[in-house]
Amino acid sequence: MTVEVIAIGGYEEVGRNMTAVKVGEDVVILDMGIHLDRINVHEDTNIDRMHSLDLIERGVIPDDTLMKDVDGKVKGIVFSHGHLDHIGAVAKLAHRYDAPLIGSPYTAALIQKQINGERKFKVDNKIKRLNPGKKMVLSKNITLEFVQATHSIPQAVFPVLHTPEGIIVYALDFKFDNHQKVSLPPNYNRLKELGDQGVLALIVESTNVKNTTQVKTYSERIARNILEDLMYEPLRSKTGMIITTFSSHIERIQAIADIAKKSNREIVFLGRSMERFGGIAQSQGILKLPKNATIYGSSKAINRALMEANENRDKYLLVTTGHQGEPDALLPRIASGKTPFTVKKGDNVIISAPVIPNPTNAANRHIMESRLKGRGARIYSGAHVSGHAGPEDHREFLRMLKPQHIIPAHGDLSMLSAYGELAEEEGYRIGKNVHILRNAQAQVFNTN
Repeated sequence: MTVEVIAIGGYEEVGRNMTAVKVGEDVVILDMGIHLDRINVHEDTNIDRMHSLDLIERGVIPDDTLMKDVDGKVKGIVFSHGHLDHIGAVAKLAHRYDAPLIGSPYTAALIQKQINGERKFKVDNKIKRLNPGKKMVLSKNITLEFVQATHSIPQAVFPVLHTPEGIIVYALDFKFDNHQKVSLPPNYNRLKELGDQGVLALIVESTNVKNTTQVKTYSERIARNILEDLMYEPLRSKTGMIITTFSSHIERIQAIADIAKKSNREIVFLGRSMERFGGIAQSQGILKLPKNATIYGSSKAINRALMEANENRDKYLLVTTGHQGEPDALLPRIASGKTPFTVKKGDNVIISAPVIPNPTNAANRHIMESRLKGRGARIYSGAHVSGHAGPEDHREFLRMLKPQHIIPAHGDLSMLSAYGELAEEEGYRIGKNVHILRNAQAQVFNTN
């Protein structure tokens, strides 16, 4: 029986992740994401009315038309976590496959929300929830297991496929964090057990593998400590206060709320995506906001909150979307004077997110910060730690799993190659058991 790994998206870029694994005649699809950089698609941008063929042509979603040539039956569409570069294309592509959508409960709820907002296609795929530590039989040849992982969103997992030819581990995305508040640590013992059982192939992200300044990714606990220091004086000042961060980063949102809950300020989370990610996390008991915290997603509610905060600026902490400077997001609009809240001299703005590296983001962020400074705001940046494993984390991961073959993913050619170089330091060889794929290529393992 042959095992084939088909690279559909995410093997030439960071984003639009989608991989298919074919075991005999059975196929499992892993992730269906969007490419945030190809058009101005960020947390508050709506692609619900666009056609999939247009989005494929623009490089926004994976080009899965190659699946027409794959001789097999899709048994499941499995999602590693709820970020848009992993679930954002589900409403555009899933209806083409007669297969269930499978994710952790939080991821499944985000997928359902994505489907509910779709305006172009009718998606009737059944949504199945699988908790970390549990298994699900997909076919006689494939059993799916979710292994606990940590990332910058709750309930991220390592999807593991148990097959007659060996184990396949899909590791997009993860970090090793033992000190998160809303997520358990990774299940290191289970990863080691899988390594002892025999991992045929590891499909693994390469996002941070080139990071030479931070070879091991710091815990989210470090970000909490930084935020606590940065927030101490502004919370007690008589000026306006704004924090911007990833709306999907529930761990970070929880930290901000916990730090500010004993202050005299009302904590107001503002933005459509804040309501989407935070509301679902609240409903599932993942996010536990204090009594002085509220989430507003509609334009009217946001504007009312901004008007109230503008009149009583020392009584509110505004937590907004727009950390990349996206023109239509809330903080850039505040910076441009397009909202009822006016930034004044001495107001404090904390940016708890890095610039996602591309020229558009860098330009947008520079414009936003310049406008805020021009209005007299004090800006504090750098209150962030990455959600992606560093080089030494990857080295540790390889030693746990001991995979026979490695397929780097989630990166451009330089990132995939850098992962190959790291693997070679661990005794692997590019072209022999490290396989650098491009979109629309496949790697076949003949195990007989």
